[in-house]
Amino acid sequence: MTSRLIALGLGAALLLPALAAAQQQPVPGWQQGRPGGMAGSSLAPNAPKLTATPRDQVPVDKLTLPQGFKAEIYAHGMPGARMMALGSGGTLFIGTRTIGRVYAVKDGKVHTIASGLPQPNGVAFKDGALYVIAINRVLRFDGIEGKLDNPGTPTDLTAAFDLPKDEHHGWKFASFGPDGKLYMQVGAPCNICKVEEDTHAVLLRFNPDGSGREVVARGVRNSVGMAFHPTTGQLWFTNNGRDWAGEDQPQDTLAVVQRTGEHFGFPWCHMGSMPDPEITGRACSEFAQPALLLGPHVAALGMRFYTGGMFPAEYRNSIFIARHGSWNRTQRSGYDVVNITFDAQGKPQMRPFLGGLLQGNNFLGRPTDVQMLPDGSLLVSDEQAGAIYRITYGR
Repeated sequence: MTSRLIALGLGAALLLPALAAAQQQPVPGWQQGRPGGMAGSSLAPNAPKLTATPRDQVPVDKLTLPQGFKAEIYAHGMPGARMMALGSGGTLFIGTRTIGRVYAVKDGKVHTIASGLPQPNGVAFKDGALYVIAINRVLRFDGIEGKLDNPGTPTDLTAAFDLPKDEHHGWKFASFGPDGKLYMQVGAPCNICKVEEDTHAVLLRFNPDGSGREVVARGVRNSVGMAFHPTTGQLWFTNNGRDWAGEDQPQDTLAVVQRTGEHFGFPWCHMGSMPDPEITGRACSEFAQPALLLGPHVAALGMRFYTGGMFPAEYRNSIFIARHGSWNRTQRSGYDVVNITFDAQGKPQMRPFLGGLLQGNNFLGRPTDVQMLPDGSLLVSDEQAGAIYRITYGR
């Protein structure tokens, strides 16, 4: 009997750590930083739609635009369509996140270039090649516009770029700069936490082969959109603020890199003036300030400068920004495209452009990226509808 009790006691002792571990499941990344008093909150990220939306259900007829502008469906049937890149031959390439595909649109036909990738959000095009960045994987599809139906095996540049494998804020926005280098971000692997300042919460640039890695900016929590000013050549970028710090704060921001390597405040400071309630030790005055506040929790993502000739002159060299839409806010905000103009002193100011997708507190679509076509029209991707809208102007 004694030996049996000892055995039972040992078994219980071995089982207790396992039970404790089972009870202490890791907190999902989106819940990290949530105050204890909000443990019962119903706020949670919006679930993406992973099936194709029939053309007659794409909400193009709900879109609102300034007088003289018109919206039409450019392409549809692409679940999860997000970031865009334009090939030299007119092919539009589209990355996704949760569905793991990369699409191409040419002459109205949709092709699937790749599938089964880990969040291949980042797409960029240079010298006939499509670059796809899927968390840490970097793939180059050479001569892609001539083989959309049979892309073949891409060149794997993963080892050369050596990007972190973190999935939380690990999806990329990528584009080539006027210097021929490939620019992208590595987001913070958390909602709010201290990070290694040269590896996370950074904007980076590389040579196209993955060599020459350089930190362009630090303290950038999660940028999923950047573009170069057509006349000054400066790099502008959107940045998503942290969650669980208030209904109306912090706001997402638009910023410009004035000096290579400068620090924009994460995790100590948000939107230039708001000290973090959890991470202390540095003052907001130490960091570079944003150029413009874009609204609380709006998820400002893809952005482009408009350099076309179709839209009225007041739009030339302005910025279009896709605001994907909030989840960490009881009254939803965003779900639109805004336009940023500059006054005589060069100060940016925001005005509405594309709306109609937020009806009351329900959303019909989620704008994710913008891309100008050579004719001056503007494309807008809608991740929720799996579609691309084309915006034209003509009175």
